[in-house]
Amino acid sequence: YLAIAVIKTESKFQDDVHSHRGAIGLMQLMPDTAEWIAGQLEDPAYSVEAIHEPERNIRYGIWYLSSLQREFGGNDVLALAAYNAGRGNVQEWIRDNGWPADFHDIDAIPYQETREYVRKVLLTERKYRTLYPDLDDRAN
Repeated sequence: YLAIAVIKTESKFQDDVHSHRGAIGLMQLMPDTAEWIAGQLEDPAYSVEAIHEPERNIRYGIWYLSSLQREFGGNDVLALAAYNAGRGNVQEWIRDNGWPADFHDIDAIPYQETREYVRKVLLTERKYRTLYPDLDDRAN
């Protein structure tokens, strides 16, 4: 649900989208981030053109989102903030503000764009959980 909510929020399911900041595709991956992910996945077929491919873009984006969830202890608020604002920024906010592992105060996120992004993704995730409750059963 979370990955689908990220895709909806990032690209509205349009695979040819490019942001003004240079993010590409369904999950709006920055080329530098995608290149790092390709290295982690040992994907020799990586190229900037390759992240335009929906399948690769989703695979990379879900891998990255999963890695952020692991890094931030399964905390969706922090993982989504990192997906939007960068893991380094979130690590700095945790350190500077003493945020606990169970941090959920979206209003405390310093960037307005990131606050709005986290809220929107989590709201979209809840909507998908309500609309498609059977998906939870299939995942187990």
